[in-house]
Amino acid sequence: MLIDYEEFARRAAAIRARIAVACAAAGRVESDVELLAVTKTHPAAAADWAARYGLRAVGENRVQEGVEKRALTAPASAHLRWELIGHLQSNKARLAAQHFDRVQSVDSEKLLNHLDRAAGELGKKLPVLLQINAGQDPAKFGAETSDAARLLEVALAKPHLRVDGFMTIAPLGGTPAETAAHATRTFQALRQLRDDLAARFGVSLRELSMGMTGDLELAVAAGSTLVRVGTALYGAREAQP
Repeated sequence: MLIDYEEFARRAAAIRARIAVACAAAGRVESDVELLAVTKTHPAAAADWAARYGLRAVGENRVQEGVEKRALTAPASAHLRWELIGHLQSNKARLAAQHFDRVQSVDSEKLLNHLDRAAGELGKKLPVLLQINAGQDPAKFGAETSDAARLLEVALAKPHLRVDGFMTIAPLGGTPAETAAHATRTFQALRQLRDDLAARFGVSLRELSMGMTGDLELAVAAGSTLVRVGTALYGAREAQP
């Protein structure tokens, strides 16, 4: 059952406070880090709560769920951006290009081709992030860091795509200390990769989507511009079939 708006607002304020403290510790400006509310498995009202609070975007893992949910949100939520953060199969690229404002999980040249073609047919320029497996975790999606330069080169040549930056998910460890170490290593690796490739290709690549409920402080310290938070905002996810 979805929490009420007042509880959501309290939780969102607590997350923003965590981000503020992390930014201060890192010598960063709080406004440089956006909070992305992850609404997957929650009803459409979860997106309405985010919009009412003043958040600019929500994240969904599944294309069809996001499409159906967006159609059910209130008119007051029309300004919300919808971002796809889950793995995207090529056969759903057109649906994603049509209904999402940005796709964060682009991890192959094949997917770039499909998205570019779909965006062109729709007459739009689709913002994307390249998902990089910066933590070298075999359980995670994402292009290998050794393939990132080539993937970026291909992406930048696509006339109907706009590359905003990179996304990654940190591996888990056997203990909290190991998880934190993995997260720090992963986030710093993606930041360095972004800096190197931005200089090499002469593009800004501002966005670094990294960090979630449990490791957002480490992500902000490493340079994250977008933290993806679901559990701390809405509670445990409902089971999906």
